[in-house]
Amino acid sequence: MSPEAIRNLDALNVTMNGGSTLLNIVLAFVMFGVALGIKPATFVDIIKNPKSILTGIVCQLILLPALTLVLIMLCGDWISPMIALGMILVSSCPGGNISNFITSLSRGNSELSVSLTAFNTAACIFTTPLNFAFWGKMYLNFAGNRNFGTLPELEIPLGDIFQSIFIIMGIPLVLGILCGQYFPKVTKFLKKPLQHLSIIVFIAMVIIIFKGNFDVFMKAIKYIFLIVLIHNLLALGIGFTTSTILKLPYKDRRTITIETGIQNSGLGLILLLNPNIFPEVGAWANNGGMLVITAWWGVWHIISGLTLAFIWRLRGRKEAEEE
Repeated sequence: MSPEAIRNLDALNVTMNGGSTLLNIVLAFVMFGVALGIKPATFVDIIKNPKSILTGIVCQLILLPALTLVLIMLCGDWISPMIALGMILVSSCPGGNISNFITSLSRGNSELSVSLTAFNTAACIFTTPLNFAFWGKMYLNFAGNRNFGTLPELEIPLGDIFQSIFIIMGIPLVLGILCGQYFPKVTKFLKKPLQHLSIIVFIAMVIIIFKGNFDVFMKAIKYIFLIVLIHNLLALGIGFTTSTILKLPYKDRRTITIETGIQNSGLGLILLLNPNIFPEVGAWANNGGMLVITAWWGVWHIISGLTLAFIWRLRGRKEAEEE
């Protein structure tokens, strides 16, 4: 892809005209659905079974953003600073809303998946902004020594991000857990429909965001597809390789692979569309590369996750015998 085409991609100006509030509400509702499967005892299990949990947490919160930075550096001039920052933002988000669903399809360890979702979602109020600030600044220091033109100042308004994530993720998480604890019949009725809704909602979000920039998006899709494919393979590889080296059970390996490779890109989009966090003036006004990477990540990880689940279901009997 030519430098001019990359600049056109970065120059995408996406505005929601008030629609971002609706997206906040929808994502919070989806998060509530995810939390319905989380029980208070889940957090106790984190302490009782530390090896697999700690492996998943390290893969998600440390190895993924760190190796994302390495991948970005290896890409060099093939990606723009905004695309690179989009990759860092995605890697800083917690696991995706459908990871529990895909783990179940993969015959993985559902209890481990729910535990990782519970911990990473609760922790993301702090880990997402801190990871993005830390690794983003490291990348900008690297990019500053190269001919990338004007780079944005990465002054992260931590207070605004904490507030946004707490409202969108934290409150629905608590309400979902309480609903599951005290209203089991309502929980049983809502749980599966909300899992499927999360997939539909994200795809709808992508369509709404890019409907006015469809031509530019389609011209860049081959390029974006390749970047996200490589990045997603890296994420899946981190989970599988690390858990294999540590000789975790097969079910736990599958779960950690999925949890690391399925990212909550919806949260990334919500943060990007918040003008208090990423102002629509100055260098941040041309952040189309971040938006496209984050949006397509959310579409692609559904495809890759379901594909992996299908492969593992076919191999399930053989692995069960080996265990």
